[in-house]
Amino acid sequence: MSVWLTRITPDPHSRDAHRDLSGPQSSAALHHRLMSLYPDDAGPDPRARFGILFRLDDTPTGPHILLQSTHEPDLARLPVGYGHALSRPLNPLLDALRPGLTIRYRCVASAVRKPGATTRALYDLPAAVPLKGTAADEWWLRQADAAGLKALTTHSQPLDAAQAIRKPRSSGKEQRIRHNRTRFDGTATIIDPDQLRTKITEGIGRGKAYGCGLLSIAPSRETA
Repeated sequence: MSVWLTRITPDPHSRDAHRDLSGPQSSAALHHRLMSLYPDDAGPDPRARFGILFRLDDTPTGPHILLQSTHEPDLARLPVGYGHALSRPLNPLLDALRPGLTIRYRCVASAVRKPGATTRALYDLPAAVPLKGTAADEWWLRQADAAGLKALTTHSQPLDAAQAIRKPRSSGKEQRIRHNRTRFDGTATIIDPDQLRTKITEGIGRGKAYGCGLLSIAPSRETA
């Protein structure tokens, strides 16, 4: 299976890019934009079929869109003047993973706790309770362990929530979507390369259609 990593640097003068990156519905708008880069006849869940994950990173030169998929995106489908985009295969990096390698990681994820039905009824809780602070850090350490990593350092930063309004075809009733987000950065040692490859391609946690769950890694500077 091929995995593709695409970096899109939006042009600050592009009205299309501005609409995709600003406003309370930006996560949904960016989702629709990126999905347009893939074949239209992909079935009921094209995001899962093509393994599409994305993240918006703030950089000193402006926002960058990081897009990962198991199908090469058609960058010609971006609007004229949208920005600079480049795709490259991620397989050489994935094939080079080995136990004991120290890496740097970044993941924007929706850290939640899912209480049982009895607890939800007793305390009137939602199905997923957002976590923050130490609780979010502990959640991330569990996710890292499940991804075959031993976290060495972790720095977490709360981000604005990803929000959207969805209208299911079946009911026609609008649903408000909200995913609290935390960015996790740090270093880790690889324990199980196969587990790590799986989590990189599948993503971590909830909200994958709204910019959550993409785990990106790079060799640590100390071991590069």
